[in-house]
Amino acid sequence: METTANKIEISIGSALEYLDLIQTITDCITKMMGFEEDSAHWIGMSVRESVTNAIQHGNKLDQSKRVDIRFAVEPDQLIIAVRDQGNGFQVESLPNPLDPENLLKPSGRGIFYIRSFMDKVEFRTPSQGGTEVLMVKKISSN
Repeated sequence: METTANKIEISIGSALEYLDLIQTITDCITKMMGFEEDSAHWIGMSVRESVTNAIQHGNKLDQSKRVDIRFAVEPDQLIIAVRDQGNGFQVESLPNPLDPENLLKPSGRGIFYIRSFMDKVEFRTPSQGGTEVLMVKKISSN
């Protein structure tokens, strides 16, 4: 996110109680940017899912670890980065939620959904450790 866009940065503890706050902030940003209601909903779901993953899987609910969320508001797109302080993971090692043996499992679809809803999704391992999910959603020109 090396840009001169307006940035909003939030750092939260690893507690699921913060999810509604992050959802409200995301909703305010997408409304301010003029996203259509449907797009705004899916952006909110993607942010909520990535923050949930950071808290539960990255930081393992360790209250001493933080989750950092950054929003970069650009004229034509929203860039969101969610970073945890966990041990990291290899995205390639995740089971495919569409494989027949995984279809009825209640979990394991979050990253699949995020990739479906957002225009661009990248997983990074920052030099300071943890995992960072970078998501981009363009404002449609309809």
